[in-house]
Amino acid sequence: MRLALIALPALALALSACDGGGDPVQQALRDASAERHAAALKTTEEQQRQTPAPAPVAPSADLALASALIADHEAAIATARSVLDQSQDPDLRRLAQTTLDTHTTELAELRAWQAGR
Repeated sequence: MRLALIALPALALALSACDGGGDPVQQALRDASAERHAAALKTTEEQQRQTPAPAPVAPSADLALASALIADHEAAIATARSVLDQSQDPDLRRLAQTTLDTHTTELAELRAWQAGR
């Protein structure tokens, strides 16, 4: 009977240290991992609350951006035409023609988009 009285607290201590019979080292690692994960989530949530949402682009800003693209495309078209007029190099002329074709199409799309606003 005395042995049972001594063994019972030792058994209870062993079981409580194992938290359900698992390896205490593994349990400590799981606990530490859970704490790190919780801290990381808290930090991320705090950063998201502190970071202001990006302001939506105003329609007038979109129109200004489209106008800038139109000016860039017009300049590229003028340069490509100049290269076609002045250059004899077939590779350079091919690149200029590709630029002229691509930018002419894109310029028409930009102007159509701008007109629809």
